[in-house]
Amino acid sequence: MALALAFALTVGVVPAVAVPSISDKEDQARQAKVQIDALDEKVEVAAEAYNEANAKHRALLDEISETNKKLEATNARIDELQHHLAVRASSMYRSGPVGFVEVLFEARDFGDFAATWDLLKDMNDREAQNVAELKDARAAAEQARAELNTKEAAAKVILDQMAANKAAIEKQLSERKSLLAGLESEIAALEAADAARAAAAAAAAVSRSSSAPRTFPAPTRAARSEVVSIAKQYLGAPYVWGGSGPNSFDCSGFTMFVYAQVGVSLPHSSRSQINSGERVSRSDLQPGDLVFFGSPIHHVGIYVGGGQYIHAPRTGDVVKISSLGRSDYAGACRP
Repeated sequence: MALALAFALTVGVVPAVAVPSISDKEDQARQAKVQIDALDEKVEVAAEAYNEANAKHRALLDEISETNKKLEATNARIDELQHHLAVRASSMYRSGPVGFVEVLFEARDFGDFAATWDLLKDMNDREAQNVAELKDARAAAEQARAELNTKEAAAKVILDQMAANKAAIEKQLSERKSLLAGLESEIAALEAADAARAAAAAAAAVSRSSSAPRTFPAPTRAARSEVVSIAKQYLGAPYVWGGSGPNSFDCSGFTMFVYAQVGVSLPHSSRSQINSGERVSRSDLQPGDLVFFGSPIHHVGIYVGGGQYIHAPRTGDVVKISSLGRSDYAGACRP
């Protein structure tokens, strides 16, 4: 009897397994979201670095192609000249030294003799000069091609490094997102709260902007507001790194594609796009202006008015309209 009682008491004091509370799940989701946001930013920075390296790589390939064309033309001219000199040498060999003298002494008087001598001398001088110039041009072109090949090889190394770096980050992002299974609703609530705070901050910023001092002089060109309606046609298109349309985009690929529809060429890089037009103070923002984020800059979108902008946000997201109330706002420009 005592033994049974002791057993019962022992069982009674065994601690119960704690059931995770809602607040615990929210904390887990909040921590996971912080990690996801950090990884998203790393992916975006890597993607923009990849785009820049890719653009430099293509430019180098274009330069190499042009150099090769010049080399081909130079080599063709050299071959032509060498053939001409070979024919002349063969002719002189057959006729011998007397042939040259006979040409001179066929002159009827001293005036003809002097003119013939000057002509032959001028021909030789010009041919010698052409040969020297063509040799110099060929040497310079060969050197340029060697330099460009070196640069192209270096650019290819950078390109491979960017791709490997981005692949590693995306792998981490995929792994981290897999840990979010079961936390989707908590994450959605956190994102909704963040969006509400950002909207409130943007509204406050818009109300303050009218009285805020200008960072840059007032723009001299009109805003390209027509790009807003073009951009909205692609709402819902998925984010894909390196994407430049028409069905998927990354951030700078999206703005590049949209602006191309109105005849404006932009580079595929947010860091380069900020220098593709007049810088615009926040108080002067108009629909169609490009807005930039991050330090270093790694994100870009198109201002649509009312403290909002349209953009291709990040991996796993789609083209959408968001509040401009981000803490990492970096500036704007008007292409």
